[in-house]
Amino acid sequence: MAIQDLTNDAISLLKKMIETQSFSSEETNTALHIEDWFRRYDIDYKRTKNNVWAVSKHFDEAKPTLLLNSHHDTVKPNSAYTKDPFKALVEDGKLYGLGSNDAGGCLVALIATFTYYYNHDNLKYNLVIVASAEEESSGPDGLNSMLSIIPKVDVAIVGEPTLMNLAVAEKGLVVFDAIIEGTPSHAAHPNDNNAIYNSIEALQWFKDLRFEKGSEALGDVKLTVTQINAGSQHNVVPGHVDMVIDVRVNDAYSNAEIAEILKEKAPVTSITPRSLRLNSSSIPMEHDLVKAGIAMGRTTYGSPTLSDQAVLSCPSLKLGPGDSTRSHSADEFIFVKEIEEGIKIYVELLNRVIV
Repeated sequence: MAIQDLTNDAISLLKKMIETQSFSSEETNTALHIEDWFRRYDIDYKRTKNNVWAVSKHFDEAKPTLLLNSHHDTVKPNSAYTKDPFKALVEDGKLYGLGSNDAGGCLVALIATFTYYYNHDNLKYNLVIVASAEEESSGPDGLNSMLSIIPKVDVAIVGEPTLMNLAVAEKGLVVFDAIIEGTPSHAAHPNDNNAIYNSIEALQWFKDLRFEKGSEALGDVKLTVTQINAGSQHNVVPGHVDMVIDVRVNDAYSNAEIAEILKEKAPVTSITPRSLRLNSSSIPMEHDLVKAGIAMGRTTYGSPTLSDQAVLSCPSLKLGPGDSTRSHSADEFIFVKEIEEGIKIYVELLNRVIV
């Protein structure tokens, strides 16, 4: 099967997806485009809600399984767009449109790569591809819902824009809701237990907090107070202050460990994690995928941004065409050349590992 033909079809598929609204949990119609691809290439596929997936033709339960995954949902376009976010427009080698870079280019490149290897027999790994939903919202019906349905995964390539460099680790995320209590009162009367003033100590504590264990790939844990809210009237001292804290967790800690540290030490009345399931993820540097990528001249780094890697318990590598800095930006685009090169690199990488 000619790579150039697959590449041309992949770019056409991406154009169709750009011109089809697919906000998180609203991916019904982009899933139809992906189904059309699999039917056209005579690939036996399944659809579970808005997730479209398939396994290699010569699947062998005795072999390890490599998951290829990226998502076809998007965020909503921001107000700074000057181009139609739902128009696939090519100008100066750039393919514009919502979801072109995050992560449509990655997804169609992985679909083309899976198709290239679908009929191969005697591979060292089984291949499974999942074009997943609800990545942007970390929703309940995304990749996390598929892990009990697809075959057991031993290692994964997650398609996100990395300039085709190897993100060998990714920070996890825990969002906390914290409450600082005080005594409600009329503003005209003395009050030595003002919840807003009590929050000053907590804010300084959070600002100064440093977690002891760093990571070679991911650096330090990063904690940021991102929201604070209190009061409803100018003449009423509120009884509590609400805070939201965003914590990006390196691979030296589990999310549960971070939660225990904050519950034990934070100078607040209460602090509660919204979820502990979005842990950090990584792949050993000695894994064949990483060694093959390095041998091909790809660089390695640790990624500060969250992806569907967070729901995987197996080693996983984040790798894809496009640039993460363009994600969620106005007039989002991906270079057509990036998709072309991305498919070639994916195919060559797998050729070194699974053939």
